[in-house]
Amino acid sequence: MEVGERPIVEIHNLNKSYRRGTQTVPVLHDLSFDIQEGEFLALMGPSGSGKSTLLNLIAGIDKADSGTIKVGGVDITALAEGELARWRSNNVGFIFQFYNLIPVLTAFGNVELPLLLTGLSRAERREHVELALAIVGLADRMDHYPGQLSGGQQQRVAIARAVITDPAILVADEPTGDLDRVSAKEILELMERLNTESGKTIIMVTHDPRAAEKAHIIKHLDKGVLNVHTETHF
Repeated sequence: MEVGERPIVEIHNLNKSYRRGTQTVPVLHDLSFDIQEGEFLALMGPSGSGKSTLLNLIAGIDKADSGTIKVGGVDITALAEGELARWRSNNVGFIFQFYNLIPVLTAFGNVELPLLLTGLSRAERREHVELALAIVGLADRMDHYPGQLSGGQQQRVAIARAVITDPAILVADEPTGDLDRVSAKEILELMERLNTESGKTIIMVTHDPRAAEKAHIIKHLDKGVLNVHTETHF
């Protein structure tokens, strides 16, 4: 999919700090930038630069101290906790470094979880889950438990779960950080297909230059400030 002309994420004058004992530790400083619809963006920077904090703010997991974040025109910084939780479940797909799968559920059960909050019938849920698992190449593993799957396969299940509700954005925090090189390459190619073929907007935090190369744009954070140098890949 071609990158859209309108931003899907609009960040203005964003600030975030944390309390550590009696100290206030600043993390993000007056960030402002847009992410276009259909973009594949990589956020890079040293440990402690604020990459994951920024990702969590965009995803509605955390709240900013000041500034605004609009996603799809909705100012998520103005939403109450309950509203934010509902918005998050409908609009954001999460891909984590360590998969966050539930061990006692099969691949099918893990992918189905987000759909249990919807009004879909059991037959409709099954149809959606089977399609999602087919997209990630695991149609023949739907009855396997996480412990019976390789790391790469578990991450594929996590990606199927992330896209099952057709979210507006996918956020990925070090999605290849726990994988060997071959599995990492396969996951990145899958994410690239989700971007180009399904039009998914992807925001990925990574420390791996090979992973970042799959993105269209690489933005560098350092000590909570965006580096003026932005790399563009097409």
